[in-house]
Amino acid sequence: MSYFATSARSAVGLVRSGNEDSALTSARVVAVADGMGGHAAGEIASKIAIATLAESAQIFAKPEVDYESADDLFLNSIYAIDDALRNSVSDNPELGGMGTTLTSLFLHDNKVTLLHIGDSRAYRLRGNSFEQLSVDHTVIQELLNQGAISESEISTHPQRSVLTQVLMGEGNLELPLPIFEGKIKDRYLVCSDGLTGVLSDKEIKSLIKGKDSAAAVDALIDATYINGAPDNVTVI
Repeated sequence: MSYFATSARSAVGLVRSGNEDSALTSARVVAVADGMGGHAAGEIASKIAIATLAESAQIFAKPEVDYESADDLFLNSIYAIDDALRNSVSDNPELGGMGTTLTSLFLHDNKVTLLHIGDSRAYRLRGNSFEQLSVDHTVIQELLNQGAISESEISTHPQRSVLTQVLMGEGNLELPLPIFEGKIKDRYLVCSDGLTGVLSDKEIKSLIKGKDSAAAVDALIDATYINGAPDNVTVI
C-alpha cells in the first residue's frame, strides 16, 4: 500500500504574534490551512478546516472505499468545512469575516488528488522537474492568466495578496478536483504563503533537492527566517 512519508513544521515567523496556520499529516492525507480574520479568528478558522478534514478522512481514507467514492467524499469535505465555519460564526458573531485557505493532497494507490482553495500551495518534485500543482486563487493569478501583468510585476503589485476564493462559510464553492499519477520517489511540498511569499520556486527547489524530508523542511523554514519571515510559515 502506498503512503506519504512526511516531515512537517510550522513557525510563527518574526513579525506575527500568533500562528494562524494549521496542518494535517497522515499516511494518505496531508493539508495546510492558512487562516485570516482579526482577534484570533484566523487561528480558529484554520483549526476548524483541519479538524473537519481529519474527521472526513476517517471515512474517505479507508482502504476499502473505492476510488471514485473516496474522491467524492474528499471533495465533499470542503463543503463540510464551509458549513462548520458558517455554524461557528452564527454561534460567535465576533468571528464574522474569518476565513481560511485549504490545500490538501490525498493519496489513493498511485493517484494523488488535490483539493485546493486560496493561495497555500502544492508542488511536486519529480527527478529534476519542480512543478506547482495548485493554481493560486488570487487577483494576481487572474491578471497573469489574462496577460494583464508580467511575472516581474508581481512583487510590487498593490493587490499581490488579495484572494479571489477562500473558505468563509458562504457557500458558492465550485472547485475542480485534479488527479495526478503518483510515482515512487515523487516528492510533494504543501505550504502556506509564508514560504512562497519570500522564496522563489527556484530557491525552494534548490533547498529541497538532495535532502531528506526533515532536512528539507528545516532548510525551507530557516530560509524564510533569513528573509525576515514576515508571516507564519508551514511546510509539509
